[in-house]
Amino acid sequence: MEIKATPAVLSARAQRIAERSRPDTWKKPPRRIEKSECITCDSCLRGCPAEFGAIFDRGLDVVIVPELCSGCPVCVLECPVDCIYVDEDWTPTDPALWNHVELTAGGPS
Repeated sequence: MEIKATPAVLSARAQRIAERSRPDTWKKPPRRIEKSECITCDSCLRGCPAEFGAIFDRGLDVVIVPELCSGCPVCVLECPVDCIYVDEDWTPTDPALWNHVELTAGGPS
């Protein structure tokens, strides 16, 4: 069942961005992109549901912000080179990337 990107759903994303935190209710760990395997095609970015908007193109690489990633498999299914993995040991996102996230918070990543 697909969740529609309603204003309320997108508002929840904006709240996660403002708090820079991952909901405790998300039981699956976030995903991560293995940079050495990624071909920077942006398929994952385009496939990431708007209610999460967890994937960002950072120029030379594509990254997943773990605080915004619910752990759903959509990006994994979109990736043509299978370079997206479960990130059990994720670390908080650095402030520089959060600045980029905040600049794009007005809409999907």
